[in-house]
Parts: sequence; C-alpha cells; structure tokens
Amino acid sequence: PETAAVDHGSAESNLTGALRSLFAVAEAYPELKAAESFRSLQAQLATTEDRIAYARAYYNALVTEYETARHTIPTNVVASAFRFPGRPFFEADVASRGTIAVDLR
Repeated sequence: PETAAVDHGSAESNLTGALRSLFAVAEAYPELKAAESFRSLQAQLATTEDRIAYARAYYNALVTEYETARHTIPTNVVASAFRFPGRPFFEADVASRGTIAVDLR
C-alpha cells in the first residue's frame, strides 16, 4: 500500500511533465494550437489534471484523519493492539520530472 502511493506519485509526475511538454509544442505550432481537436484535447487533459489533484487532496485528507485517530486516545489503544500501520501522504516526486519528448507528426 505504501509503495502504491509512491508509484502513483511518480506516474502523476510523469503525466504532468508530458502535459507541459505537449503544451510547449503547441505554442511553437500555432496551426496545431488552432485546431479544434487539439483544443478539445487540452480541455480534457486539464480536466484530468484537476481530477488527479482532487483525488490526491481527498486521499491526503483521509490519511490525516486516519493518522489522527491512530494517535488519539482511546482509538490509539485499539490501533496499537491490532498494529494498524501508518500511511504515507500522496506526494508527487518533483525530482522524477524530466523533459519528455513529444512528437506530433
């Protein structure tokens, strides 16, 4: 479970890097930027990024609630008796972001 959050963070970083590269390419090619299908793609990608950000915030809120319950009396007694594990926050790994080549030919 902990590595799943890290793997998803890495995937999110890669997606964000790819989107930035895609939009940079679009800036260099005005005819591509003017195409209706590309504008539709940009809108869909922006919506996807918003959904990912919302899901990350929701997950982190649940982790905060869980960790608070794990460390607060009387629930900490049950949590320690059953050895409930801690959960990491979902954080995108900024260091894993790199330049991604986008070829739209």
